[in-house]
Formats: sequence, C-alpha cells, structure tokens
Amino acid sequence: MCGIIGYTGKSHAEKIMLDALELLEYRGYDSAGIALLHQGGTEILKCTGRVKDLRNLCALKKPEGFCGIGHTRWATHGGVCDANAHPHRFGRITLIHNGIIENYRELTEKYALEGHLRSETDSEVVAAVVEHFYAGDPYSAIRRTVLKLKGTFALAIMFDDQPGKIYAVRNVSPIVAALTGDGAILSSDVAAIVPFTTDYFVVPEFHVACLKPDGIELYDLSGDQAKIDWLKVDWDVSRSGKGGYPFYMEKEIMEQPEVIRETIQPRIRDGRPDFSQEQIPDEILSGCRRICVIACGTAMHAGLVGKSLIQAMIGIHVDVVMASEFMYNDPVVDKNTLVIAISQSGETIDTLEALKFARKCGSPSISIVNVKGASIARASEYVIYTNAGPEIAVASTKAYTTQLAVLYLLTARMAMARGLWSDEKLSDFMKELQRVPEVLERVLETKEEIHRLSGTILNARDVFMIGRGLDYSILLEGSLKLKEVSYIHSEAHASGELKHGTIALITEDTPVIAVVTQEKLKSKELSNIREVQSRGARVLLLIKENETLDEGEKWSCVYRLPKMEDPFMVMPASVVLQLIAYYVSLDKGLDVDKPRNLAKVVTVE
Repeated sequence: MCGIIGYTGKSHAEKIMLDALELLEYRGYDSAGIALLHQGGTEILKCTGRVKDLRNLCALKKPEGFCGIGHTRWATHGGVCDANAHPHRFGRITLIHNGIIENYRELTEKYALEGHLRSETDSEVVAAVVEHFYAGDPYSAIRRTVLKLKGTFALAIMFDDQPGKIYAVRNVSPIVAALTGDGAILSSDVAAIVPFTTDYFVVPEFHVACLKPDGIELYDLSGDQAKIDWLKVDWDVSRSGKGGYPFYMEKEIMEQPEVIRETIQPRIRDGRPDFSQEQIPDEILSGCRRICVIACGTAMHAGLVGKSLIQAMIGIHVDVVMASEFMYNDPVVDKNTLVIAISQSGETIDTLEALKFARKCGSPSISIVNVKGASIARASEYVIYTNAGPEIAVASTKAYTTQLAVLYLLTARMAMARGLWSDEKLSDFMKELQRVPEVLERVLETKEEIHRLSGTILNARDVFMIGRGLDYSILLEGSLKLKEVSYIHSEAHASGELKHGTIALITEDTPVIAVVTQEKLKSKELSNIREVQSRGARVLLLIKENETLDEGEKWSCVYRLPKMEDPFMVMPASVVLQLIAYYVSLDKGLDVDKPRNLAKVVTVE
C-alpha cells in the first residue's frame, strides 16, 4: 500500500518525484503530495485525487528544490482528504509513511499530542514523536522513535536543519534505494528507480539509510555503519512503460508468452526441470509428507491450480490456505510439511507473516515471487523468481501465469525426485510445458474475437462462471479479474454444485461463462451447462478446438481454445478470461489499471 519516493541531488526534485509517483500510483491513488527542502524552509504541496491533480497544483505553485520526498496514498488510517494526504509535518520534521502504526493512540496520549495534530492519521503521530526526540541528532531521534512504534512502517524523513539529506527506516514495509548519476533516490518499489539505474539495494529492516547528494550511508540502530548489499535489476527496463498500449493491463497480458518463456527456459536442462540455480535440494521435494500453499488473491488461485496438479500427479496431500487466515486457524505445519509461499510483490504482509510462522514451526519453505530481494524472498529458505518483470496494473495477469509455470516445473521436479515418472512421461510433460508460449501467442492473435465475445456480458449486473476440476480453479481467478476491473458482480462455482442452491440465481438472460477443457469431465460439464441454458441463461463457452458439440444452434457464443494436454489447458483459458475482463472494463470507459478501492501491493493486515 502507498507509494513513496525521495530524491536528493543536483536535479530539480519536483519533476523526478512527480514522474516517479505516476509510476507508483498503482500502489495507491486516493491522494498525493510532495515536500521540498530548500534554503527557505520546507514547502509542502498535497491534494486528494490522482498524481495528475498534484501535477496541476505544482504547475500553479511552481515549487523549487533539489531535495524532496513524495507520496501517493491508499487510505488505511483516516479518511480521504487534503489534511490526511502525505507528507505530514510536525515542528521541524517532514515525513511520509507506508504501513500502519498500531499504538498511535497510546503515543498520542503519552506525548500529549491531542489538540496539536492536524490530521486523523497515525503517520502524523510518528512525525510528532520524532520531533519530540529530536535534539540535533537525526539518528538518535529516529532510533528512539522506532523503538516506540508497534506495527509496520516505511518512513522517509526530512529535518529542517539537515539540508540535502533524507533519512529512511523500515519494518516490513519495503524501501529500496539507489545512486543516480547526480544524486540518490529511494522508493517503495524498484519500478520508480529503473529510469535512473539498474543497481539498487533493499534497506534492511531497522536500519537507517541517509541519502545525500554525493552518496548513501547505512547504519544499524546501534549507530554502527552497515554494509550495503547491492542488487541488479534483471529485466528489460523498457518493460516499465506502456509500450504504446492504452493500459498496462493489456501490455502485460500481451507479454505473457515472452515472460513465461523467460521463466521456464533457464530452469530446463537436457529436457528436465532444474532448480540447481536456486539450490533447491531434491530432498526437500521428496521428503515432505504434505504441502501447504500460503497466498492471497490471485496468487492463491495459482496455488489452487498447483494443488490440483500435485495431488493428481504426485499423490500427496496439498492444502491451499488464505494467508490472511493462516495464523488464526490453528495451522498444523511441521518439519514434514513443505510450505510454498506465493506473492507477486514479495511484500504481501499476510503471506510474509504466515511464512515466518511456518518457519518457526520447522517447515522447509520455497517462495515464488517476482521481485528480487523482496521481504518474502529474504524470509524464505529457498526462492524461485518468476522473471515476469514489472507488473504495474493492479489486476495481476502475467504474474499469475508465470506463477503457474513455476508450479508446473515444481510438479515435474517433484515427480523426478520421487521416482514417479518414466523418462518418456517426463519428456512429454516438459515438451508440453515448453509449448505454452507458442499456444498463448495463438490466443493473443485472436484478441479481437475475444473483444467481440466480451460484449455479451458488457451490460450485465451479475455474471456466473462454471466449471469442474482445473476449470473451476481458473474460473476463480477469471471471476476475480472481472470483478476487479469491471465492477460487475461475478461468482465462480463448481458446476456440480449448482443444484445445491446457486441455480436459484440463474434467470433469463443471466450471462454464464463456462469452461470445458478436461476430457474426463466433459460430459458432466456439458450437462451442467444445459441445466442453466434451460433456465434462460446466455452461455459463453470456452472449449478445446477439436471438440464436437451437439445441438449446434444452441451454442451461439463459443471460443475455441488451442489444444493442449488437459493439465495445461488452464494456460490458454486463463488468458482468454483475462482479455474478457480487460475488454469489458475498457468498453465501460473505466480506469482499467487502477480499479477503485484497490492497491497493487498489500502491506497492511
């Protein structure tokens, strides 16, 4: 949640921060603001609305300065208004914050802040506590403040009497920092840094980074200087732009063949799945008695596909648990449970805390994340990066399918480690996996046909999606995509359950999206579809290109999916569902990339 940026150097900070905030806007877009520290003092400009509104305000006020901090907000504490927008200022302190301070009321009372605060936010309370402790030594004030805070935070702080300097400290919530050609920069996301450099570092938890025009210093809370561990962006920096597409979501959908290829090819050696680069020992995969996948939202839906694959092909029990509920449901995990944590950002707070709990219970762990050096990656025993590159649209697409690709690889490697498959079966599986990019390219070539089919649900109030087995798993994700970006109420149901209540909601002209890709379930699925058709539902059917259909006149809306082996049909079907959601949102005139009330990275519980 929330995007933060800070810059100090020889360039005008206003332009750098505004451009960066536009890149970070997917993290929150309720309000935005910047603060510039210069010889005349600290100047703050902020407003509700999008970064474009802040840009208009800056064009009017014409602020100047070479050192500044900026913020785009997703409201977690206090309503959406100018006063609650960041940056916050108290005394000599100007501050921006990502996270939640759980003990802000106690701090307000302890330091007699009631009546002195101008906002409703916990963030301003932090600024006031820093001011309380500040006696000329920024490190001492920050250390003493941090020791009083309970909760999660990423803080960027400017002191009026420390010209050209920005201080940063964090707990859980991310901060990355880098040197530019003429200064130093920090952000909540690497995407805002790559226009300047491909070298960066993650500020360690409970360390203080000091950014100056001529460099960056890092200290622990004891005041000892710490070593900076530099990382390198390993994706094409051009991917951070829209590439000529009207929205990031469409661009990211279209990138899927390429990023899946880049995810799987480095992990295939001599036609076999290979995780030697990640140093994942086969004993981890062969020795576990059960698997527990922890994830949220789209990542959890990827886990459900993995569950179906592993249980069917490996024959061991897999639980998929919502990370937000994991620790509150008395989880049973131990040294015999392999925990797989899945997160695009690697910063999802619920998943991170669940992973830490599992590790304390002795569970071996593998994380599947997209961002190098992210908190979940650092907390995990082993990590597999999905190589999807930056995903800017709030609704995840390419991150989901690259997570699926990794789960296919893990399934195959687990079968190898356990000696379950013949060489021929393994070879066939890997060849089919390597076909996925080519098949997705075929789907994407038909996007105008999919656009036309999406018109059948454009004006719907409710949409139901039905399928069985793997089809049901991907429909959960397809339904989420449609809800996220089009605001149409959508539900996915295992079609065999329709008769147990849900079919009461099917009325004349109710749109139903049905996916039929699994041969062993085809006859049952088609029977369920006829049940909703007989009640007047309009069905959009996704089915393999080689399947024949009876009663052809009843199938007015059919999309023929390129044929793959049944376990792999989730890939082309998922891309079709993504495009349907995208085109419905586009044709409704909505902001596809920034759905209301949502943020890309969930770093608060």
